[in-house]
Amino acid sequence: MYFDGSLKLGGAGVGVLLISPDGRQLKYVLQILWQATNNEAKYEALIHRLRMAITLGIKRLLVYSNSAVVINQVNKDWDCTKENMGAYYAEIQKLEKHFQGLEILHVLRESNIAADVLAKLGSDRAKVPPGVFIEELSAPSIKQPGETTTELTAKGNQILVINTSWTQVFIDYIKENKLPAEKQQATQVIRRSKNYILVGDKLYRRAASSGVLLKCVSFEEGKQILDEIHSGCCGNHAASRTLVGKAFHTGFY
Repeated sequence: MYFDGSLKLGGAGVGVLLISPDGRQLKYVLQILWQATNNEAKYEALIHRLRMAITLGIKRLLVYSNSAVVINQVNKDWDCTKENMGAYYAEIQKLEKHFQGLEILHVLRESNIAADVLAKLGSDRAKVPPGVFIEELSAPSIKQPGETTTELTAKGNQILVINTSWTQVFIDYIKENKLPAEKQQATQVIRRSKNYILVGDKLYRRAASSGVLLKCVSFEEGKQILDEIHSGCCGNHAASRTLVGKAFHTGFY
């Protein structure tokens, strides 16, 4: 797995390239919707993709990045001088326990070009090419003061979940014209809300190609849906791309 972060005036973004032993590739762009530093963006990339690897049942993973700060802090070669860096490090320690083998290694920038290109797509808020997954992160992965978290267990894997539904900000805006206090996040909600519609108290997203309404679900509901698909009609060895496709075809977003 290769990852990198990018910070520009438009915001922060991260890119991740996951390569399987047989050469198959999964490409991810993460757009960070709060004011994150470059190092925070890279920690977010590492944490989110480690969680994904755990969900996919991956037990051995090689991780590469050209970020000397993150790699040396994670490998305990450098101290975490800022409080939030220590919180990120502690979260990665929790995730490491789920792997039988995990190595996080530093590489030169020239060896991390693919992840760097993906990261810049995220920070530029640019349209991603076909075959690239895109996610928007509306809050940091680390626990903030006053925020509660819970751990869910699914088939032996513990997954950290923040008890805040991502759908609520859109429901609040569509229903009551209520926006987040942070200006950048409010702008993002206004822009993205054009793709959503409220039917009763349920939030739906219009499919880009067909216009079909997809029911929006929380992280916990989405995890349950993917587990049901994975254990049922899709078989035990379905790739993540297949699982996501099945969820969309079933009518969920």
